[in-house]
Amino acid sequence: MSLVNITAPRRRHPEWLKVKLPSGENYTRLKGIMRSMSLHTVCEEARCPNTGDCWGRGIATFMILGEICTRGCRYCSVSKGKPAEVDVNEPERVAQAVNQMGLRHVVITSVDRDDLPDGGALIFAETIRKIRASSPDCRIEVLIPDFRGDAHALQTVMDAEPYILNHNTETVPRLYKTVRPGGKYAVSLELLRRAKAYNTKVITKTGLMVGLGEEAEEIITVMRDLVAQHVDIVTLGQYLQPSAGHLPVKRYYRPDEFTALQQVGEQLGLAHVEAGPLVRSSYHADEQVVRMTGAKPYPKAAIDQAGGLPISVSSLGGKESARDCQHRCTKDHRGST
Repeated sequence: MSLVNITAPRRRHPEWLKVKLPSGENYTRLKGIMRSMSLHTVCEEARCPNTGDCWGRGIATFMILGEICTRGCRYCSVSKGKPAEVDVNEPERVAQAVNQMGLRHVVITSVDRDDLPDGGALIFAETIRKIRASSPDCRIEVLIPDFRGDAHALQTVMDAEPYILNHNTETVPRLYKTVRPGGKYAVSLELLRRAKAYNTKVITKTGLMVGLGEEAEEIITVMRDLVAQHVDIVTLGQYLQPSAGHLPVKRYYRPDEFTALQQVGEQLGLAHVEAGPLVRSSYHADEQVVRMTGAKPYPKAAIDQAGGLPISVSSLGGKESARDCQHRCTKDHRGST
């Protein structure tokens, strides 16, 4: 198998990375829901370039356990420092928001909370259970930190039975000390291995950034390692420098290079690789499952005129009830969340 041909770094911001500024009725409405319930999104905190697209379609990734992270990863724009006390009522508020929005696929992530004995695992588990109780037809994806390798913390989350267990590997092993000094590559791999071992029906997923100085061979080696851990979905996206104080972009990958990496990953045995300049781990997360499992996609974006709430590709179409849509839509490989 030939290696991907990666060319020299580009210094100009390429055309394919230009996106529209967030705006529109759905964006405003979704932001209002989040603020009224004192909720946070990684879309805002991490300055995601897809915020306008996702929020315009009524999709967001909830960020629990506050907005202050205990680590200082050099690629991330989330604030670092001493977090506030855990809000034990947050899981209920997230569940209420998911229910109000009628979501069929929700992503829950968090900051690193190394100040907590379990890293926040219990709050993740409670959030999963609260969402399932109020929105039983919703697929629940969690994007978790490494919990410092604590197997019991991971078990706490897995016992709540998320539909997808996502933990980002972020970069290649050689760059961990520079890019992710608070993490360890081996710990991330072991977390993914344990998650699949705990429950083989749970889809496991991880994400990588490119453009930080890695070589093509290193990316391919990581994908081989992920196959060995029985990871199902891998996302590959372009790293973008949040500010002058963060790591610089070493090079921009072309769209065709992402396509080549996707093909290599799937040839290696990954069930699905989502690769592209603007791909992030939770970007079009519902559609990633559709492409992996072959399940019938949900209806395209629309507005529920009766309630005035955003209805998206990860939610119901028109005024159909969640249960009616569940019967109508093709069951995925697990049958239920």
